[in-house]
Amino acid sequence: MKVLVPVKRVIDYNVKVRVKADGTGVDLANVKMSMNPFDEIAVEEAIRLKEKGVASEVVVVSIGVKQAQDVLRTALAMGADRAILIEAADDVHQDIEPLAVAKLLAKVVADEAPGLVIAGKQAIDNDMNATGQMLAALLGWGQATFASSLEITGEQATVTREVDGGLQTVRVKLPAIVTADLRLNEPRYASLPNIMKAKKKPLDVKTAADFGVDVTPRLEVIKTTEPAGREAGIMVGSVDELVAKLKEAGAV
Repeated sequence: MKVLVPVKRVIDYNVKVRVKADGTGVDLANVKMSMNPFDEIAVEEAIRLKEKGVASEVVVVSIGVKQAQDVLRTALAMGADRAILIEAADDVHQDIEPLAVAKLLAKVVADEAPGLVIAGKQAIDNDMNATGQMLAALLGWGQATFASSLEITGEQATVTREVDGGLQTVRVKLPAIVTADLRLNEPRYASLPNIMKAKKKPLDVKTAADFGVDVTPRLEVIKTTEPAGREAGIMVGSVDELVAKLKEAGAV
């Protein structure tokens, strides 16, 4: 079974995000970029399935700017077999919207015929949490989102999902879409020898036009602002004073 894993290039999660002075978006100049953390978890899960003998090949695909080759090489160094880059933008500030990404991924799925697609549940730059669900709808496949556990048995996938009330276990028929949550696994670090080997692994470069998909944005960002600064705390002398303060703030 072939496993397809979409990955996205985002601002590294350790970097403090800066908003442009004119409020038109996030400043990406001279900012460290890396693979979306949830996508990294998805790559790790696909590699583990291959190590168990469940998957025969792991293919990673990224949609965006040409610089996304970096995150694809990272995935290849982790253990993916080959990669596909779909260049859909020239400007690093242009974010390809979930519907366009899902349409492109649907085309890739038609070409690659994977038995399973594992994606991150959301990207940390826009927090859309929509691509996996849209892809499932376009393909007519079953989906299991927010996975904290994944088991493949025959032609079925058993997924434990993290929901507000606790954990939910669902079973979907393959082929299917699974989106990875934080506790699905702990991604491995790529070793230096594997990083060197990744440079020789296949990486195909295509464009959105090759698939006949229009990636023109449907949404317009009106304004981007930084969150309000955290207010300083106050010292209280007793439990009664603390309760009174909480009541004043409407916390109790």
